[in-house]
Amino acid sequence: MIERWGAVVVRRAIVVLLVGLGLTAAAMVAGIGLEDDLSAGGFEDPASESARELALEREAFGNRSIDVIVIFSDEDRTIDDAAFRAEVQRTLADVPEEAVTSVATWYDVQDPAMVSRDRHATAVYVSLVGESQNDFNEAFADLRPVVEESSLGVDLAGPYAVYSDVNEETKSDLLRAELVSAPIVLLLSLIIFRSVVAALMPLLVGVVAVLGARAAIAGLNQLTEVSIFAPNIITLLGLGLAIDYALFVVSRFREEIARSPEDTRRALVRTMATAGRTVAFSALTVAAAMSSLLVFPQTFLKSIGYGGIAAVLVAMVAALTVLPATLALLGTRIDSVRIPFLQRSRAVETDHGAWARLAAAVMRRPVLVAGGVVVVLLVVAAPFLGVKWGSVDYRVLPADTPSHQASERLNTEFGPERSTANVLVRGADEAALASYTQDLQAVPGVVDVRPVEQAGDTTLLRASWEGNSQTGESQQVVRDLRAVDGPAGAEAFVGGLTAETVDLAGSVGDHLPLMGLIVVGVMLVLLFLAFGSVVLPLKAVAMNALSITASFGVVTWIFSDGHLADLLGFTPQGFLDLTNPIVMLAVLFGLSMDYEVFLLSRVREQWDATGDNDLAVQTGVQKTGRIITSAALLLGVVIGAFSLSGVVFMKMLGLGMLVALLVDATVVRALLVPATMKLLGRWNWWAPAPMARWWERHGFREEEAERPAEPERVPAGA
Repeated sequence: MIERWGAVVVRRAIVVLLVGLGLTAAAMVAGIGLEDDLSAGGFEDPASESARELALEREAFGNRSIDVIVIFSDEDRTIDDAAFRAEVQRTLADVPEEAVTSVATWYDVQDPAMVSRDRHATAVYVSLVGESQNDFNEAFADLRPVVEESSLGVDLAGPYAVYSDVNEETKSDLLRAELVSAPIVLLLSLIIFRSVVAALMPLLVGVVAVLGARAAIAGLNQLTEVSIFAPNIITLLGLGLAIDYALFVVSRFREEIARSPEDTRRALVRTMATAGRTVAFSALTVAAAMSSLLVFPQTFLKSIGYGGIAAVLVAMVAALTVLPATLALLGTRIDSVRIPFLQRSRAVETDHGAWARLAAAVMRRPVLVAGGVVVVLLVVAAPFLGVKWGSVDYRVLPADTPSHQASERLNTEFGPERSTANVLVRGADEAALASYTQDLQAVPGVVDVRPVEQAGDTTLLRASWEGNSQTGESQQVVRDLRAVDGPAGAEAFVGGLTAETVDLAGSVGDHLPLMGLIVVGVMLVLLFLAFGSVVLPLKAVAMNALSITASFGVVTWIFSDGHLADLLGFTPQGFLDLTNPIVMLAVLFGLSMDYEVFLLSRVREQWDATGDNDLAVQTGVQKTGRIITSAALLLGVVIGAFSLSGVVFMKMLGLGMLVALLVDATVVRALLVPATMKLLGRWNWWAPAPMARWWERHGFREEEAERPAEPERVPAGA
């Protein structure tokens, strides 16, 4: 089918190219201002107890969560000064009523935690108006300029101050990543292709992929809530995979056209039947991995899934339409505008070069190599055994952002850092409520439980304790609060930031098996369809799991344990964000399969031609060695640009992916794959007889326009 599509592209190249570029232009317009319409947050499970508490709270009282903490301060006057108090009250009176549901000052509640030690500053707790994340963001945008006009010093902390800064930081990070990666990718493409025209192809496909995926997400955002992080994953995967796919296609096209420069049609058709097929299967594999994120109820995880699926599918379509149409029109001119000092003799590009010799050396001692690699990767993965979990707080931001600084000020000037939980009680009489409150007060760690609001038989209590909301100790406090028996005949729900983290952990744990089943199941099916083996898919899944676990170990050692924090410029949190490994698992499983599919496609091609396992492995490694190394280098530049992000989540994702990419493209591909394929021998291509017969008739085999020439085997002692 792909071969026939290649023939269509040759005949209708101009039409295909014009349609593709026209749609890209429309997509660019559709994606303008996308980031302004997306939401922060989205980490909650709508079915959780914390979400239920919040819904009931809003139904009974309107929103009473502490969404923003406004710190008013004055170097000369204390909060007891009449002028200080008057200015606080004047400023708050100017806040639009449609922006807030509740404003609590120290002057109203006399909470000692709302006053700085030197009494020159006071904290005001603000609850915002809204139903959705975007509503609260808009309400905060209305609140901010009003309070910042005060003659007092003003600092803003709390969840929505953090979310606002995350939004701004994410936008600047995305722009920085694009500005850093694009020129480096172009420069490396020039070195790899040694021709200006060929070097422009990866960027062409990358631009089409990113713009097309942004348009898709802009349309989806009209139907459902999408996270602000979706454009980041679009750029990361869209640009990165588009570069990979373009590299695979252009390299194969140059190889084919070198055989018969007078027959562009044959070269392109053969390219589509081989590299095009590989691109299609790789893209479907990555998209399947990203689709596993859709099983989670959290908007954030779903949004990463939406962005990833859009990016990889548009990259695939661009690589199979716009790119081959361009190649059909260029023909031998693909190598135009050569870089003279980068040229090298084609004679060195043999089927038994350095990569083949490396594969042969590995296959002489497969047990030693495979065992050594596995041990090393397990050692690297070891820190992950001691991982601690948490969720987003102000420390995901750089230390110089306003909300980070305001939060640090709260923790240093207003006494020990405090965390809170909202406890909503329905149907309890006064005596039962008083007894329940005393029981909550007796929970280890809790320092205060006080009423916030009451309407009929519904009461909102707020429990507080010392410590950061994301620590293991705080999460245990929430579990202990929930373990307290509620008033007889009444209902009690515990919510708040820490409760959301506890519920997030439970939700992730509940949905993770289904995610794993989807990822592994789809991988096994697609790889069987591609290669006709049940052994290779299982081996690929196992090796990918090994390299991904190693990257988890590195991420834990750096971001949870705090190593290299000064060098990388972040504030250690002492835990990993619960959602980060989930995203990494989906993305990395897909990306790891990318090179696996490309390598095994060339091995299978040679196996079909010769039936010699060792020779097939040597040739496959040799023919893909330079291309995979180049693709990994280009993709590493794109991913590495995201490790420069100021938001710890994106920095963690970028660095973790970079580690996994390096492990996969070097250790796994060059050492573990040849070693395991040598050990398995002919069993690499085994499938039960009925499945083998089905694959021979219906499997997605390459169209054999011509068999590749049989290369020389690398001598055993080479």
